[in-house]
Amino acid sequence: MTDVIQLLPDHISNQIAAGEVIQRPASAVKELLENAIDAGAKEIKLIVKNSGKSLIQVVDNGSGMSENDAQMCFAKHATSKIRAIEDLFAIRTKGFRGEALASIAAIAEVELKTKLKDDDTGIRVVIEGSEVISSQACAFANGTSISVRNLFYNVPARRKFLKSNTAENKHIIDEFQRICLAHPAITFSFYNDDKLVYDVKPANLRKRIVALLGDNYNERLVPVEEHTDYVSVKGFIGKPAFARKTRGEQFLFVNNRFIKSKYLNHAVYSAYEEMIQQNSYPMFILFLEVDPSRIDVNVHPSKNEVKFDDDRLVYTITNAGIKHALAQHSIIPSLDFDVEQGFGSLPGFQNHGSPVYEAPQTSNWQMLYPEPESVMTIESDTESQDNLESTFKPVQLHSKYILTQIKSGFILIDQQSAHERVLFEEFIRKLNSKKISKQQMLFPKKLEFPTHESEIIEKHKNELNELGIEVEKFGSNTFIIQALPPELKPNQVEDLFETILHYFNTHETLEELAIYTRIAQSLAISACIKRGETMSVPEMQNLTDRLFACENPMTSPSKNHCFIQFDLSEIDNKFLNDL
Repeated sequence: MTDVIQLLPDHISNQIAAGEVIQRPASAVKELLENAIDAGAKEIKLIVKNSGKSLIQVVDNGSGMSENDAQMCFAKHATSKIRAIEDLFAIRTKGFRGEALASIAAIAEVELKTKLKDDDTGIRVVIEGSEVISSQACAFANGTSISVRNLFYNVPARRKFLKSNTAENKHIIDEFQRICLAHPAITFSFYNDDKLVYDVKPANLRKRIVALLGDNYNERLVPVEEHTDYVSVKGFIGKPAFARKTRGEQFLFVNNRFIKSKYLNHAVYSAYEEMIQQNSYPMFILFLEVDPSRIDVNVHPSKNEVKFDDDRLVYTITNAGIKHALAQHSIIPSLDFDVEQGFGSLPGFQNHGSPVYEAPQTSNWQMLYPEPESVMTIESDTESQDNLESTFKPVQLHSKYILTQIKSGFILIDQQSAHERVLFEEFIRKLNSKKISKQQMLFPKKLEFPTHESEIIEKHKNELNELGIEVEKFGSNTFIIQALPPELKPNQVEDLFETILHYFNTHETLEELAIYTRIAQSLAISACIKRGETMSVPEMQNLTDRLFACENPMTSPSKNHCFIQFDLSEIDNKFLNDL
């Protein structure tokens, strides 16, 4: 039998390895920015064209490289960061694996220009598909410029699976923001298709957050600072009132390295327990400082995962630090110890001498169950009723559910889900018939968004207008809402746009039809009756009638059940005595 195992050629193995490190344009952006920081740069410029598919360029004023280093840096596992295995447990730099530039050079056309401070001229190196095309002297300022063109040009399968420009831009902005937050003392600028998106100057962390996310974030921030011998936690968290439906504004750093950790995210969420609504998420920008010997950052090629030698302790300290910050800033209500709140002050627990047992009063048990304003008579009319029982007035339970009788038993309607369904189908019908109405706002609403979210709104402004939401741009990241559909109240505008942005952030590719559907869903979710709102009998009857006139009354646009049916025979069985 002939041998079948063989070594892969270098160009194939390089492309395979590159797939782990460089998954999309944002991965290349991250690696190049981190290299600039490790080079000691104080000013870094990022230039992107066609969402990084045509060009990614990073220019810095760091230390620069010698002629030999300029060529060596593209070799596999070539690095200036570590020398021995022990160095892996004392890492303070961003990079250390020596894979990034080699991976980028394997799947793109790369041009490197660099110059040391003491050299008269710089060096220019051109590489395509890991092959050096040219290396020659050039005139250049101190520092380094790396241009990456036609990413994945020789891996068409990978290029084919890249997302839309909007989606890829979002990932690039995410990486840029993470780097900027971790290094507020460095000047950063970001040009996207020749347009200046960010220009942030050195500042403290709070000012850097506001510069990146918007002026309206200043009032949302609560400082956190907790120090122990094992770990220090500092940064900012968001006030509970500003929790959002997306996890986009969550940044966790360990030794200034951005990481992803569901475990530590849970430490944050649990500190907000019962302070924010279900499926809402607080913002946080937290920095953990740990002795490098106590963590392992060599877990994944992307370097965004770490392992602690005592993760439970890190969890506990992080959770306690956030609770402490919320309490310090009067976010968590505290007990008033000046007022006596013991059991003795409560009726029924006052001390009137020796305790005496009294038999419970059973004669007036009806007082425990308040009667409705009008007595309702429930009758069974099996001959004339095929659907909802018209003689039965619906009842609202706990300001959440509507109970109404049908021939075979009764149904329990979720008022919020039911109204979502009704409004969604009405919006779609109006859209299809081109009969969308809008109502001018007496006081137009001004909203400010982070850069990547403002780009989404600008891109879909026409679709919003066609659904009755009149939006006008007012400044770089600010919009004026001039008109709304009559079903929407002015105080629901912010919730509406948060829901819309949630859909576009979680669905990277949407067809034109799906875009209108998503906006209609957002309108329905924002404008519907919420759980906890009291409804009158006519309102409940009207909602019930409109729900069962829908094409799909079973589920809401949020995929929740609109109602549950209870069969009379099943209820009868519950009361039968089988003894």
